[in-house]
Amino acid sequence: MKNVYDIFKERGFIEQATDENMLRELLAKPITCYIGFDPTARSLHVGSLLPIMSLAHMQREGHRPIALLGSGTCLVGDPSGKDEIRPVMTREEIDSNAEGIQAQMSHFIDFTNGKALMLNNADWLVPLNYIDFLRDIGRHFSVNRMLGAESYRQRLESGLSFLEFNYMLLQAYDFWYLFKNYDCLLQMGGNDQWGNILAGADLTRRIEGKIIHALTFPLITTADGNKMGKTHRGAIWLDPELTSPYEYYQYWINTDDRDVRRFLSYFTFLPMHEIERLSRLKGEDLRKAKDVLAYEATKICHGQDAANKTRSAARQLFGQEVTEDSEAIPTYSMASDELGEGIQAYILFKDSDLCATRSEARRLISQGGAYVNGERIPSFDTRVGPDDIQNNAILLRAGKKKYLRVCIQDS
Repeated sequence: MKNVYDIFKERGFIEQATDENMLRELLAKPITCYIGFDPTARSLHVGSLLPIMSLAHMQREGHRPIALLGSGTCLVGDPSGKDEIRPVMTREEIDSNAEGIQAQMSHFIDFTNGKALMLNNADWLVPLNYIDFLRDIGRHFSVNRMLGAESYRQRLESGLSFLEFNYMLLQAYDFWYLFKNYDCLLQMGGNDQWGNILAGADLTRRIEGKIIHALTFPLITTADGNKMGKTHRGAIWLDPELTSPYEYYQYWINTDDRDVRRFLSYFTFLPMHEIERLSRLKGEDLRKAKDVLAYEATKICHGQDAANKTRSAARQLFGQEVTEDSEAIPTYSMASDELGEGIQAYILFKDSDLCATRSEARRLISQGGAYVNGERIPSFDTRVGPDDIQNNAILLRAGKKKYLRVCIQDS
């Protein structure tokens, strides 16, 4: 069986590691590892995919992953990568979010029969006696060293609350607790967590006299410099109720040519020789590689059935057909009497959220980028009405790839 460290390295997962040789030797036999996920929203988004995929790779190579839900640390708030303090969340909000994230993680990792664990650090952090915690754990931390950590240093000018200042202690305590109770020898995470993870390794060395390890991943931006998983309409969520499987599929189809190889390596389980073959495609043929990326990423997150439906729907759209099989395409429902004898195109594009504002819709139409049933709309005040209905729907398109079915319902 291949050493998972080498898999991470060839796929570009590794930004920093405590000791490459020691870690590769450690990973030659099954170990327990963990990554923490703070439940600050009801769903994780594409920006969390690299850590999730790393846990999946660990499991596929015989290791036991722990997905740690940070309901406890979420009560404090992680200052890493943030310009200002996060709003304080209630325990009820955090616990509700944690339930949704647990369901999403199960698509990537098999939690049956102890093959992986999903834990919640609120179980051991919330009952802590604060004074005892400071005496037993806080004494091992140097304030000077903490202020040298990137996550704290970048916040000093804008302001760092004392509540947030405790985050490093709590995350370090998590690593020690998981080592002590689950023999966890490796924590992984984004590179902005490097200081926090090292603090946990150092705490364990001080308390137990044992060496445990850290590994971090690159913080991903797209080729054009944007943050991974962000679009003009917001985040790309893993929850199908927040981002439909079709929209998820389309996100990957629209990958920049320069990102195709990297994203195939990060977000699919395809063997590297197949990724290299797909990455060598040029011009229009490169769309085949994007189609594979979109299909594989959607299959992992939403299942094969959803991936089949979304791919079929996307291919139908390029043929300009609206059929019963197109149900995976995002929809906007409208009553027939609301449509009436017709609605001006720019109003319909705004009301259906294809455009953020009416002025944006006018601009799109005047520039020739808006379509009804595959036909370019000649002017912004062109009316879209009953004559445009096909199979109880009207197909709208904004730009080259953004589609929407307006489903007409009897009043």
